[in-house]
Amino acid sequence: MPRIQGINAIMAGDYPDPSIIRVREHYYMTHSSFHYTPGLLLWHSLNLIDWEPIGHVISEHVGGSIMAPDLIYHGGFYYIYFPAGQTNWVVTAEDPAGPWSKPVDLKVGYIDPGHAVDREGNRFLFLSEGYMAPLSKDGLSITGELKKVYDGWRYPKEWLTEGFYLESPKLTFKDGYYYMTSAQGGTAGPATSHMIVSARARSLEGPWENSPYNPIVRTKHRSERWWSKGHGTLVDTPEGEWYVVYHAYEKDYYTLGRQTLIEPVEWTPDGWFIASDAEDSLVAEAVVHAEPADRTLVYTDSERLGLHWHFFGGGRSGDYRIDNTRLVLKAVPKEHSEPLLCIPVHHSYTAEVTVSVEGGAVGTLGLFYKPGFHYGIGFDGKEAFAVRNHNTSERSAVSGESVTLRIINEEHEVSLYFLDSKGQWIKLDHGFEMSGFHHNVLGDFLSLRIALNATGEGNVYFSRFTYHAGL
Repeated sequence: MPRIQGINAIMAGDYPDPSIIRVREHYYMTHSSFHYTPGLLLWHSLNLIDWEPIGHVISEHVGGSIMAPDLIYHGGFYYIYFPAGQTNWVVTAEDPAGPWSKPVDLKVGYIDPGHAVDREGNRFLFLSEGYMAPLSKDGLSITGELKKVYDGWRYPKEWLTEGFYLESPKLTFKDGYYYMTSAQGGTAGPATSHMIVSARARSLEGPWENSPYNPIVRTKHRSERWWSKGHGTLVDTPEGEWYVVYHAYEKDYYTLGRQTLIEPVEWTPDGWFIASDAEDSLVAEAVVHAEPADRTLVYTDSERLGLHWHFFGGGRSGDYRIDNTRLVLKAVPKEHSEPLLCIPVHHSYTAEVTVSVEGGAVGTLGLFYKPGFHYGIGFDGKEAFAVRNHNTSERSAVSGESVTLRIINEEHEVSLYFLDSKGQWIKLDHGFEMSGFHHNVLGDFLSLRIALNATGEGNVYFSRFTYHAGL
């Protein structure tokens, strides 16, 4: 495998908190899935650049926001440790493609778990704020008290960050040392907030020595392309090369969420690792741009929902069925209308879907950040109209039982269209500017996503969904 050069965005769109492992020549990765269900989409690669989704790990909502998972391989089993709902959980599988076990509650607080094994084979779980707890031999329960073993690295006070926030401990053993790769500075806020720091110790209980090269990765100035770079995990190749995988916001495109980046690291003669490529060596053409098929709504060969689609929350996972090539979504009252979503990956993009309704249902195509922040275009069987949360405006009569709806997001400016019976696109006057739909404004660490929704009573039929870059 040729060595990767520079800073590469290997997963465009909202794929934050990457956790990556290598098992022989195979690489696997997963990310935070927050309140989206199904959750913890697992990816596979043979070269660290090209990734394919292989399935979801979590099929039901666990009662909280799934953040900062830790994917590991130990003793012939795959494990994912993750926090949600004021506790931490673990799931296991013999095959990364599944089936995965039901989540097991570890009944321990803090966030951002990181698994580690000492020389005697004892297992531990590291957590935010420098805590560590012993794990059972099978890794499915906590067997002792939390112990604080690390205080983090004290960065200069004059740096502009979101807060100290010692998080994301990821453990690597190499040449007689345990290396703890952590995040500090806060995952959002100012461009210069987030960072990756390193510490090492001969024992998992410490004492932990901070790297003289800290921070290993950090956005130094808001003029850079990638902001709030942090939450790193080390990974090596069979050839002995090392990389750090992390997330970052793209300048001017916070609505896309935190994207997954990779860059090479090198080991120094004194046994530390450093980032080996400067910001100006960024390889822009390596940014992943999804093909339209990547956002397939329905897999017609198996009548399954596309892997890139998920509900916000867990209340509507049973509210759909596949009818040949159509997705049939049960309409629910507006106050319970958690939509079906997928992740856009471009600065400008177009999404279209054909909609028909039955009963008193309303179908919409829109952009959704979280409840209360959902804009788009709808159809009730008679008229197309603009939708702003649950309010409608600018109604236009539609002839026929179905209509094709279109949204265009051109660098945050969103326009709405429908296709009339003569085959002409009709543009609504009502448009939206959505550059502020991101965490720094609205919170919750989410991103702006394409949304299909069904409200009222009856069913909405969605078919021929397409997504592509540009207008």
